[in-house]
Amino acid sequence: MNYQELFSLIRKKQSFLCIGLDTDIRKIPQHLLETEDPVFEFNKAIIDATHDLAAAYKPNIAFYESAGPKGWESLQKTVDYIRQKTKDIFLIADAKRGDIGNTSAMYARTFFEAYDFDAVTVAPYMGKDSISPFLEFKNKWSVLLALTSNPGAADFQYLENKLTGKKLFEEVLTTAQSWTDKNQLMFVVGATKAEALANIRQIAPDHFLLVPGVGAQGGSLQEVVKYGMNEHCGLLVNSSRGIIYASGDKDYAEKARQKAMELKNEMAGYLKQKSLI
Repeated sequence: MNYQELFSLIRKKQSFLCIGLDTDIRKIPQHLLETEDPVFEFNKAIIDATHDLAAAYKPNIAFYESAGPKGWESLQKTVDYIRQKTKDIFLIADAKRGDIGNTSAMYARTFFEAYDFDAVTVAPYMGKDSISPFLEFKNKWSVLLALTSNPGAADFQYLENKLTGKKLFEEVLTTAQSWTDKNQLMFVVGATKAEALANIRQIAPDHFLLVPGVGAQGGSLQEVVKYGMNEHCGLLVNSSRGIIYASGDKDYAEKARQKAMELKNEMAGYLKQKSLI
């Protein structure tokens, strides 16, 4: 899926919602623990309830690999189910990989070949040669960590380069754009950093931004849209816990749909305001 196809998908669905499938077996409804694969059964119900409202799903790989082989099996079944259910989904592996070239090449094969993701989150701090293997896959995306929403982001991401006057996250945004074009490159910017989006949009006016932190983390969708939306929308806004754990009972899928619908409707309103739909 390239840049224009992603924008067309957002317009078709009137939504730039990304739902994070951060499925923790300790938090899912108790009745699912009686099934053969509780994590997959939980995901399946969430997907059934929300696939028409979301533009993207983002499984957080840590929640699957922590369970060992069974967790990877749950992930494979989840990816396969999404692909069987609909063609209108952008699928992101939230893996945050980042290593030297040969290792990165194996990570790229894992998520783009073995698991058929459209995109994978990567850490850019080992430089271009750690990202290049991901960029070799046509119509696949690297989602680079730029400015994250956690408190510890201040430890390094705001450090200033005395030679250029740019902060580290600004250097990431600027330098990475020389590696490939907007059809393969997206940036992670936390919703709790919405005030920084105006500056980020000056540095990367055309690229898509993956924006986590709306919902349980307290980020404001209105602020994200105000500072981050461009003429092609340019946003995928993620909500995880606020949707998938809207209920801890048997009505969890129904409640997840309600929360997703609220965000989707708000997003449709912003897209109309911007004359994008």
